[in-house]
Amino acid sequence: MNEPAPPRYDDASLAQVLPAALAALTGSDNSFGLPQAEAVCLLLVDGLGLDALNEPEAAPLRELASVRDSIDAGFPATTAVSLATLGTGSPPGTHGIVGYAVALPDRSGLHQHLRWSQPVDPEAWQPVPTVFDRAVAAGVAVTTVSKAQFAGSGLTRAALRGGVFRGADQPAARIAATVAALDRGPALVYDYISDLDYAGHGFGPRSPAWRSALADVAAEVTELAGRLPTGAMLLVTGDHGMVNVSERDRVDLEAVPQLGQDVVLIGGEPRARHIYCADGRADAVAEVWAEVLGDRAWVRTKTQAITAGWFGPEVSHDAAQRIGDVVVAARGNYALCLPRAEPNETNLAGMHGSLTAVEQQVPLLLAT
Repeated sequence: MNEPAPPRYDDASLAQVLPAALAALTGSDNSFGLPQAEAVCLLLVDGLGLDALNEPEAAPLRELASVRDSIDAGFPATTAVSLATLGTGSPPGTHGIVGYAVALPDRSGLHQHLRWSQPVDPEAWQPVPTVFDRAVAAGVAVTTVSKAQFAGSGLTRAALRGGVFRGADQPAARIAATVAALDRGPALVYDYISDLDYAGHGFGPRSPAWRSALADVAAEVTELAGRLPTGAMLLVTGDHGMVNVSERDRVDLEAVPQLGQDVVLIGGEPRARHIYCADGRADAVAEVWAEVLGDRAWVRTKTQAITAGWFGPEVSHDAAQRIGDVVVAARGNYALCLPRAEPNETNLAGMHGSLTAVEQQVPLLLAT
């Protein structure tokens, strides 16, 4: 089975975006060659994969300059991981948020990063200083503009801490808050839009609902670009792409008894699984999963996945503890589902998380 290409963590990933933006504010050289600016807004559109730019509704986005042909989200290509990679400027193996849901250190249960489902301290769980922290220390005014419900959440504290938070749920409020924050340079503003991701999960990429959401995103970006204060820069990116998953392509893991043999916990999500095994049984479990799934997934032991660079060039002790003993990344449009344990995740029309180009590649666009 062909080895998947690992994410380009060193020079073309979400990890480079905020450090480059901060360098543009301070007049330093940066890896993306961004011009110097008095204020920078990074707008992250949840679910905006590079391939979405090919759709008619994305025409206004194609009018923006491309900083790179594409950058990679990182593995798993899922929101919590990508936001931590973006916020810390480091790969998952460094910041330690290595999946949608990962085992607690004692393997007594799973910690789901989006809901922050376990009572663990966000700053201790993810101790790497954020780029926002570094910006504040450099005298830059940092503002996060996002849904009010995310203020002070576990994921916000872990991945995006630093500066001030402005709750804004609607496009007009987001634009107003962003423009006001940019007008106080030197300023770094992080702006977040979730609607495209919600439409993709609920109805599938390229569904009418998804296309409507994409058109709304393009309109919001266009308006924001037109209202940038003098000397300000707008960067637009995504946290992952998304694939359509039909019912026939949803593999029911619970219906195959041998997949549960020597398995203690199954974490991750349908397109990127962490399998936690009984002591000393990882190789045997990997062999069984590879045989059962065949060309529907890449199956690697923890050591193999780390060596292949799936989680970055370095993996901390905490990150290594959280990575499954076996790591499984779906190929094609397949999904590895737990219908009884995870009914909500199983029934999504659109999914993401794996190493395919559709999920990994996201745009990086520029307006001044």
